[in-house]
Amino acid sequence: MTDANISDLTVLIVEDEPLIAMSLEDALLDRGVTCLGPAGSVAVALEMIEAGGFDIALLDVNLRGERVDAVADRLAAIGIPFIFTTGHGADGLPDAHRARPVIGKPFRDLDITDALARHRPR
Repeated sequence: MTDANISDLTVLIVEDEPLIAMSLEDALLDRGVTCLGPAGSVAVALEMIEAGGFDIALLDVNLRGERVDAVADRLAAIGIPFIFTTGHGADGLPDAHRARPVIGKPFRDLDITDALARHRPR
């Protein structure tokens, strides 16, 4: 994949670990991607979803002990694609969204950029 495949994207980052969020943002900004967030809680993520202005989201499955199910449900309801980022594997995904793309933690920058290029909105 090339950087041109994602440089026009705006990505919502839903992640509660500051170092991971900064790493994601740095990797994406280096490739011309606009980043929103990070949203470190379900409540903040839901507020950011309602505000809009993004094309796709990266979702950590667990935000400070709270499952991200409501965030995934809302994104699915409004038709915005999302990719889970998790160290818990498929077993940690919300049941209703087990067919969604997943990037396992720890991940490389290339894993993120390739996944965004593959699952970007058409």
